[in-house]
Amino acid sequence: MYFCFSKFSKNMLRTTTCGALTLQNLGENVTLCGWMQNSRDLGGMTFIDVRDRYGITQLVFNMNDNIALCEAARKLGREFVIKVSGVVVERSNKNLEIPTGEIEIKVTDLELLNASKVPPFMIEDKTDGGDDLRMKYRYLDLRRNPVRNNMVLRHKMAQAVRRYLDDLDFIEVETPVLIKSTPEGARDFVVPSRMNAGEFYALPQSPQTFKQLLMVSGFDRYFQIVKCFRDEDLRADRQPEFTQIDCEMSFIEQEDILNTFEGLIRKLFKEIRNYDLPEVPRMQYADAMRFYGSDKPDTRFEMRFVELNDIVKGKDFPVFDAAELIIGINAENCASYTRKQLDELTEFVKRPQIGATGLIYMRHNEDGSLKSSVDKFYSEEDLKQWSQRMETKPGDLVLLMAGNTDKVRKQLGELRLEMGSRLGFRDKDKFAALWVLDFPLLEWDEESGRYHAMHHPFTSPKPEDIAMLDTQPGEVRANAYDMVVNGTEIGGGSIRIHDRELQALMFKHLGFSKEEAQKQFGFLMEAFEFGAPPHGGIAFGFDRLCSIFAGLDTIRDVIAFPKNNSGRDVMIDTPSLIDDKQMQELKIKTVL
Repeated sequence: MYFCFSKFSKNMLRTTTCGALTLQNLGENVTLCGWMQNSRDLGGMTFIDVRDRYGITQLVFNMNDNIALCEAARKLGREFVIKVSGVVVERSNKNLEIPTGEIEIKVTDLELLNASKVPPFMIEDKTDGGDDLRMKYRYLDLRRNPVRNNMVLRHKMAQAVRRYLDDLDFIEVETPVLIKSTPEGARDFVVPSRMNAGEFYALPQSPQTFKQLLMVSGFDRYFQIVKCFRDEDLRADRQPEFTQIDCEMSFIEQEDILNTFEGLIRKLFKEIRNYDLPEVPRMQYADAMRFYGSDKPDTRFEMRFVELNDIVKGKDFPVFDAAELIIGINAENCASYTRKQLDELTEFVKRPQIGATGLIYMRHNEDGSLKSSVDKFYSEEDLKQWSQRMETKPGDLVLLMAGNTDKVRKQLGELRLEMGSRLGFRDKDKFAALWVLDFPLLEWDEESGRYHAMHHPFTSPKPEDIAMLDTQPGEVRANAYDMVVNGTEIGGGSIRIHDRELQALMFKHLGFSKEEAQKQFGFLMEAFEFGAPPHGGIAFGFDRLCSIFAGLDTIRDVIAFPKNNSGRDVMIDTPSLIDDKQMQELKIKTVL
């Protein structure tokens, strides 16, 4: 990305940038500003690379032309901020790996704008700084090309989103940041009110109720690229504050939402990655769990689950006979795995994060013979049945797990992803998108002893399932949908409840008393009495989306100033204590 000369007025310190000059500019007098990347002293000549966010340009100082100027150049250190003027000349030793590599500036004037301490790590693509050090000096880390390029990508994606939605008559509306705390979902960040002693605001986990109120207001197409906040445990794809592409539409059905926002994702892939994402397939939640053990399956590769209960039980193998479900995957061309490799896989599934007790395998050898880790209990004919069910060919390896249905599906799902990584199927430059539909409306929580909304309390049940709310609440399906890319949920939404009576029924099944529902959501219930239209929406995790487009495993490197895994900003040292005076003003007692 380079600016043309016309974008720099005569009043600016520079006439162009460090990434703009080519052979077409030979003979021109230019002025550049930037940071000194490095220097090379060759006796009679000194070469300096000057850098700004647009690129790098080589400067040349010749002792035969100006001794004082050359001496001044030799005194410069890394990251010194300089201004130079000179003539564009052709380089004798060209560097065709950078846009400016065929020219250099024969410097006639040098001005030091600011000196720099020696940086705590190298400001280069491959730095010697660790994560903690780079987070402490994030403003220096942002000078590095990989991090800066992530910020440019993020900017381009945000602008592409705005253009796409604006073309479809969506209106960008800002919603409040200081809102009301609600008991559902993740923990809120709370903000004490000085003017209302003892009372608190909450920072929004999403603009959910406000965007629904905008639909009641007649703003039939809303969007916002918005900050949200959740006080939850962190990991690579979570931050206490994150950004959503938040959208809502009126007078629509689920199909309208899917088509509109599939179009957005395909547009982003084409415009940002020049990648033609095919039409996005759809999968029922029940099938995702049955075949992949996950509601966000990575469909860059197959390796679907196969159930074997009917052919492996009743053979006096206690592990299988006692199991609720026995399932397997076919790892093609892996029959040559050594015992060491198989032991590594067994240890992988036994890790506390996965919690399996073991792993059964069967080799389909190249000579056609079948060999399993449980040959004591299963005959050759039995193993042929396994092979037929798993559709193996010579050279394949079957991996089996058994146990409680929900647990074993999740465990085999983790093993499937591990095998996908080991076999090179999870290529970051390959993309597979998927719509997952018809989630359960409610999920049972053992700790609280009641049902909770799987998405949120405003999600509409499938109309044909409403009658089951009183008798089989766990079987009711939600009019909800998630978009998954490469095994990561990047967006989710639903058709909303827009009827007061149905919303009241939903609150009842979530364990709210009438008084609690009125206290928490009375404003929304009342709004529904003033002609609320049918509506629905979706929110995309913008940070996650950017990290996938950038080929990263963590969202931290697509956020300008992220928090660490403890939720701390080590650069500004926050969260931090506030002084006693502020505590007194807020009527908060000091916690010892």
